Amino acid sequence: MALKGLDIFKLTPRTNCKECGNPTCMAFAMKVAQGTAQIEACPHMSADALASLSEATAPPMKALKFGVGDAELSLGGETVLFRHDKTFVSKPPYAITISGESADAKLAEAKKIDYERIGERMVVDAVNVEYTGDKAAFLDAVKKAEDFGRAIILEVQDADVAKEALESVKARKPILNGATPDNYKEMSALATAAGALLGVTGPSLDAIYDTVKALEEAGNKDLVIDVGAASVKAAFANAVQIRRAALKDGDRSMGYPTIVNVSKLAGGCPRKEVALASLFTLKYGSIVVLSQMTYAQALPLYGLRQNIYTDPQKPMTVEEGVYPINGGVAASPNVLTVDFALTYFIISGEIERSGVATNLLIPDAGGYSVLTAWAAGKLSAGSIARFIKDQDIEGKISNRDLVIPGKVAVLKGELEEALPGWSIVVGPNEAVSLVKFLKERYA
Repeated sequence: MALKGLDIFKLTPRTNCKECGNPTCMAFAMKVAQGTAQIEACPHMSADALASLSEATAPPMKALKFGVGDAELSLGGETVLFRHDKTFVSKPPYAITISGESADAKLAEAKKIDYERIGERMVVDAVNVEYTGDKAAFLDAVKKAEDFGRAIILEVQDADVAKEALESVKARKPILNGATPDNYKEMSALATAAGALLGVTGPSLDAIYDTVKALEEAGNKDLVIDVGAASVKAAFANAVQIRRAALKDGDRSMGYPTIVNVSKLAGGCPRKEVALASLFTLKYGSIVVLSQMTYAQALPLYGLRQNIYTDPQKPMTVEEGVYPINGGVAASPNVLTVDFALTYFIISGEIERSGVATNLLIPDAGGYSVLTAWAAGKLSAGSIARFIKDQDIEGKISNRDLVIPGKVAVLKGELEEALPGWSIVVGPNEAVSLVKFLKERYA
């Protein structure tokens, strides 16, 4: 539950504050209440008041991490139910499930998923190792997951097997997903000793809630909640109710990240898995577990996740520069567009369809669409000329044809003056017409 400035003020000493210079510290208290300052910055805060306020001002969903190094993943920290209210905080990792003979093939396929989209690296984030009754096979799969180099989830409810698995991978700070109403004491002790997060599940949401409360009373609050796999309806209802209970009702015993295993909900259908993964990416899986991940599955899922887990007030942009398409070389024609990610993908896709070797030039246009960038002064003859100079385009590219979007044909004359020696070509108004335009002019 968020505190008001007055609530913080009541717990803040009435001495001159080095942070804000206000004898009553009210200005600093309001900054903390608005989330623009950290309460730890106050040099006069007592230890008891700091502990009380730190807990009170923490997000309603606890922020946790698992994995280490480059494979470390953030969970939780969410403060809103809907993306249009405020930016979502922690994108859900996608994990694949391995257990026995199929582990090698699944991990080999998962390694192929490693590409960059709009400045973000897309890879399989974690490996969920499932215990199916064969201890030797499970421990072998745990070793393969460790060698894979990503975050690890151990899905096991047998405390003895879990202890042995944790001993081998505890340095990688995994999640031990296997606490139930029957074994939570033993599993909590194992997870705490290994420094691992503990996954909690149960036959119903009430049972899960009671188990979480018992674990909290025992001092373990490094938890994640497995929503279960009884049915799609039950899993979805649990995910939504857990998030609403934490964010709307302020129940911190439900304020933990969730695991959704869509591989168990999909009944072996890979298309249904992707559909369910999409659903729980939106509402409200903190970790989404699939049976496997292929490149064809990854493309739509990772694109959706990136679209949802970005600031809705800040457009996604591609880095300015020269993007050769269809094997574009120095002698290939040049097509110019803006750095708005959606525009880039549409234009680059149409150029690829044309089959014409092309250099796509992307200047910094503030993340706006073509007309908006032009109207805002972000796409002008001057800015384009500066871009070509700063990027040393003339030193890299011998072709002097520059195709500009038809909707900003007004820039043609100014560009001819700003770029002597260049032939400014007005392209089509719509991206779909690029295929015919490039084929007829340059093929």
